[in-house]
Amino acid sequence: MKLSIIDQSPVPAGSTPAEALRNSIELAQLAERFGYERYWIAEHHAIESLASPAPEILIARLGAETSQIRIGSGGVMLPHYSPMKVAEVFRVLHALYPDRVDLGVGRAPGGTPLESYALWRTRGEHPQSDDFGQQLVELLAFLNRGFPASHPFHRIRVSPEMPGGPEVWLLGSSMWSASAAAQLGLPYAFAHFIDPMPTRSAIEHYRSHFKPGNAGLSRPRVILAAGALCADTEEEAERLISSARVFRRRIRRGELGPIPTPEEAVRELNASPAPGNQSGKPLLRSFTGEGQGEGSEFPRYVVGTPEFVRDKLVDMASVLYADELMIVTVMHERKHSYRLLADVFGLKRR
Repeated sequence: MKLSIIDQSPVPAGSTPAEALRNSIELAQLAERFGYERYWIAEHHAIESLASPAPEILIARLGAETSQIRIGSGGVMLPHYSPMKVAEVFRVLHALYPDRVDLGVGRAPGGTPLESYALWRTRGEHPQSDDFGQQLVELLAFLNRGFPASHPFHRIRVSPEMPGGPEVWLLGSSMWSASAAAQLGLPYAFAHFIDPMPTRSAIEHYRSHFKPGNAGLSRPRVILAAGALCADTEEEAERLISSARVFRRRIRRGELGPIPTPEEAVRELNASPAPGNQSGKPLLRSFTGEGQGEGSEFPRYVVGTPEFVRDKLVDMASVLYADELMIVTVMHERKHSYRLLADVFGLKRR
């Protein structure tokens, strides 16, 4: 099973955004050595705790600091941008790092409605129309020189012109994205860690409705992006995951500050224990989704010892026929968790 990483460049409490970006660079280098397949950078806007509003800039740096691992976006939030400009940016990245660049494209805003408005390409009395489908088709045409001869854009040659191009993935967490990826014949990355409810139905729909298209795929390809955290013991995993639990709780309250330390998070959780938790001890199961009553078939976050996490992830990937697992981990120090995961999956070191 191939393993990859999606990085939101989290900013730990007591650290700075600049240090968070350096942490991302170091983690990408370690991921390459550990044997991970690809390293994607997420896009979030005006969130103090996440230092990645411009993935294309960090991707350029990661390419210079690595030599084999695939690098890319997870993803570029296309509604904010001109398709031609995105094509140009990623053709430059492809020219710099041939056959290593992935262009993951998403529809989500990556921020609040206010930030979305500030990022709108056009503003007026009415909200910007949802033309993502049209944008996506136009982006593919620019990348693949696919405009018909009658189209005015047919004369445009996106530079730098060279063989090949970035590998385009459609990212999503809904039936809409599954349908779009299937119709366009694109590889599909499902963000299970964002919304675990439609995971099975979306991936099954994508596979059953897949039509070969501009991406040149003869069969559907699926990445399952899930949250995971490994530690040497279950007790240590439970302690570490408290940071992510409190972070998610604060985000829901509109508090966008840095990722709390485990010590700070445990104190906050003990001060307001989860319903039904009379002891006040943080409950691992409640965070992973196995005891939340969410109704999801699979946990949003898999947490525990390496063997436990591996078995859970493999079970999910097997049931869903995923070709690859992409892991997101939000905690103070992530390197040890990713090292344990690489070892237990038997990834080949580079």
